[in-house]
Amino acid sequence: MTVQLDREWQKRLAQLPETGMGYQLVDILLRGGRWIQKLYVHNGRECETAVHFDPRDVMDVRLHRG
Repeated sequence: MTVQLDREWQKRLAQLPETGMGYQLVDILLRGGRWIQKLYVHNGRECETAVHFDPRDVMDVRLHRG
């Protein structure tokens, strides 16, 4: 499934380098302190995930390091 990230996170991802052609590999922090790691975000907005989450619960997005 895909989750559309809010505009705030789209702007932030636009400032970060791509992991590969047209995508970024990211970690997302959700409200409550839960991290979801190694998510592919395509074109800075479409988050590919097997874990359903509400995009309004995203507190931070950062490039995955590993």
